[in-house]
Amino acid sequence: MSERKDIHNSEIPELCRSCEARHRGICGALNSGQLIALNKQATRRTFDAGSELVRDAEPVSTYSNVISGVVKLTKLLADGRQQIVGLQFAPDFLGRPLKSESKLAAEAATSVELCSFPRASLERLMAETPELEHKLLEQSLKELDEAREWMVALGRKTASERVAHFLYLIALHVDPEAELEDDSSIEFELPLTRADIADFLGLTIETVSRQITKLRKAGIIEVENNRHVSIPNLSWLSNVAGS
Repeated sequence: MSERKDIHNSEIPELCRSCEARHRGICGALNSGQLIALNKQATRRTFDAGSELVRDAEPVSTYSNVISGVVKLTKLLADGRQQIVGLQFAPDFLGRPLKSESKLAAEAATSVELCSFPRASLERLMAETPELEHKLLEQSLKELDEAREWMVALGRKTASERVAHFLYLIALHVDPEAELEDDSSIEFELPLTRADIADFLGLTIETVSRQITKLRKAGIIEVENNRHVSIPNLSWLSNVAGS
């Protein structure tokens, strides 16, 4: 067995063994020796909701894996207005390789744990490991697909469909396998405030609240304490979202 395939080697750092980024994220492309070397330079930090993680247009010195929590990606306009352009979940990769400057700001939407490592270390591994480049390309294409879906949602879908689509998106990131099962049920904490959801969906706060109430009364979702959402049947929500 090659060193690359021997990913369960006992020498792999303890933190890496249980890390989603190793099993489903970019670190799955690395062999045990590369994981050990990267781990020696990595730092893990937890950030409170609202913490600034990356500034727009700042020099890039580090990249990160999202270990837990939800990251909000935003673009700041010249007049100070802010637009949420995406969300990242574990085990997403935070950053844009081969770019000297960030193009978006990143903020912790919830409590977030990041595993960060120097830019030079990752780019050196990219040069050594085609599989790592492939993993990063896969994530970039996934984000592109999601951005195109949001273009459709914002341009063509009704308010009800947009809110349902947003909840459906969160559900699939909480449990990626749920889409493969009929009549899946799932529950989660909303990672965004009503104001942020409105910003993300191009709606008013009142419209978002009204559509959530409508979905609740129809039995599509259940809401507790304003943030805890239960979806008894994911296919029902998918139908409302037009997914």
